[in-house]
Amino acid sequence: MKILNFGSLNLDYVYSVDHFVAEGETLASTVRNTFCGGKGLNQSVALARAGADTLHAGCIGPEGDMLTDMLKSAGVNTQYVRRVDTPTGHAIIQVDPRGRNCILLFGGANQCTDPAFADEVLASFGAGDWLVLQNEISSLPYLIKTAKAKGMIVVLNPSPFDKSLIAAGLDRVDYLLLNETEGKQLTGYDAPAEILDAIRATYPSLKVVLTLGKDGCVYDDGSERVSHGIFPVTAVDTTAAGDTFTGFFIGAVSKGASAADAIRRASAASAIAVSRPGAAPSVPTADEVDAFLACNTPCQAPEI
Repeated sequence: MKILNFGSLNLDYVYSVDHFVAEGETLASTVRNTFCGGKGLNQSVALARAGADTLHAGCIGPEGDMLTDMLKSAGVNTQYVRRVDTPTGHAIIQVDPRGRNCILLFGGANQCTDPAFADEVLASFGAGDWLVLQNEISSLPYLIKTAKAKGMIVVLNPSPFDKSLIAAGLDRVDYLLLNETEGKQLTGYDAPAEILDAIRATYPSLKVVLTLGKDGCVYDDGSERVSHGIFPVTAVDTTAAGDTFTGFFIGAVSKGASAADAIRRASAASAIAVSRPGAAPSVPTADEVDAFLACNTPCQAPEI
């Protein structure tokens, strides 16, 4: 069993600011750092650091060596990363004193995935292998359809959300991991229970993980609904919180962990990540998560 993450690869330009820039405002930042990022790269790093056998597929431009170096250093197989002439994707990220962020994306090379490249990569995978996807690359509907036809287990993090995702074939997805904002965009509902019930009514076989920020998270697969509270930490940078959660959750369930154990472990990993600056560099190792769980207690789980 292999886990293929076919996902984005970005250079993150992170600016520390007193507050997010408003319309018409010019604001000086206090610090600028460049990190490896992209939801795809972050999730591959998290998967590998969680102990999963992880391969990454995607596209980088001429200046993307920093990204493949990061993947390799985390233990990710990069044989399916293709270099193209298009500039590498990047993000401009503002981080405020409370650790909150806002992000502007430029797709760049991430939009160079076409069906031919998808077929070339997926030829090496088959039934029982896992495919992890986000919404930062092109040809997403084709990847979902082709992987499902091969019997792969398909995981989708629908971020950033747009209506095209509904037409991408969510009925072919096995696991959907999304936050409450994306849940509202998908269903039109605000309350977590209503979001989950609406998804269940439309996609009865879908396994759903809904993250709720400070209110924790909840897993629902139609037969059980399990909630988990957050681990209280001081937030420094929330940029890779969701990606860390996704990687550690999938890393756990792919090895046979229960949903309850998987969301507990993912919640701990996410808590560690938000206490550190940067995206991929903030993702903890499995040993760090073990140590954290040994001496930290979560807040009460939300009632959904």
